[in-house]
Amino acid sequence: MKNYMHNFQVKAPIERVANFHRDTRTLRILTPPPMVVRFKKIEPLAEGSTADFVIWLGPIPVHWKAKHSDVDPNTGFVDTQIDGPFKYWVHRHSFTAINENVTEVKDEIQAKFRKHLYHGVLGRLMWVNLPALFAFRAWKTRQELEG
Repeated sequence: MKNYMHNFQVKAPIERVANFHRDTRTLRILTPPPMVVRFKKIEPLAEGSTADFVIWLGPIPVHWKAKHSDVDPNTGFVDTQIDGPFKYWVHRHSFTAINENVTEVKDEIQAKFRKHLYHGVLGRLMWVNLPALFAFRAWKTRQELEG
């Protein structure tokens, strides 16, 4: 099992941070170029809702379907990959108020790679790029919520 954790603070109230992450457009906003997200189906964030999409890593399409659980309107949610490049992927998004104008955003991921040649390599490539992805997401979240 692989574990990854990233956290940062944003100068915005927790309600604003939570609302931003509940918005179905946010995944596109938080996806760095040259990656592109194309939704097949996305449901508003709620217990049991799903997001079905393709992430284009340049010319490589990566199908991903996730189911949401442990949804709390203010403190976060979990997305679990039910179809995609990983054998197992659980991503917890947590929001904690530091004070009335500052929120900590924490992402915790547990994953297992597939033994499949294509998906195994793809999953490992995605995994090693998580620090860059989450650095972009922190920057973009601050840009969207602090500006």
